Amino acid sequence: MSFINHNAKEIHCKIVYYGPSLGGKTTNLQWVYQKTAEDQRSKLVALNTEVERTLFFDFLPLNLGDIRGYKTRFHLYTVPGQVVYDASRRLILKGLDGVIFVADSQIERMEENSEALRNLEKNLEMQGYSIKEIPLIMQYNKRDLPNAASLAELRSSLNFFNAPEFEACASEGRGVMESLKTVSKSIVNVLKGGATL
Repeated sequence: MSFINHNAKEIHCKIVYYGPSLGGKTTNLQWVYQKTAEDQRSKLVALNTEVERTLFFDFLPLNLGDIRGYKTRFHLYTVPGQVVYDASRRLILKGLDGVIFVADSQIERMEENSEALRNLEKNLEMQGYSIKEIPLIMQYNKRDLPNAASLAELRSSLNFFNAPEFEACASEGRGVMESLKTVSKSIVNVLKGGATL
């Protein structure tokens, strides 16, 4: 979970973007990075594989307030979407504070979404987490496409945990910051001793 840097008076929290391959995880992270002021973020780092990439950076939002005099710094990570990189996924999940599950709204991707969600739940359990207890956001990406499943279909197929959910078009930034703000607030609430939102 969260790491506390007493010298810098910062609490470091880890948010992981999880979901099927090419669902929009990287696009989410790139949008957040572009919209974050330079003095509030680190360098964007890409760890590329032959066919996928994992990205991460951290930033210090100024509008979430302090927790007992400590600022909250968030580290954002994407996981590789392909199952062959499952060991990498598990490694990236270590020490997480919250997850944004990025589902691809296209009807033909519904099974891949379900498979990625089952994989997330399994990998969280292997790390000692329960998907029902961590801050979790469901983001239904690619809502602009003509072959997008209905919101009701997505909800009944994926949101078994009654997590906050957002419709998104990450390439246009729609739903991206809302997803991040909601999971961040939920993490801060947990750090202050409350329950997930």
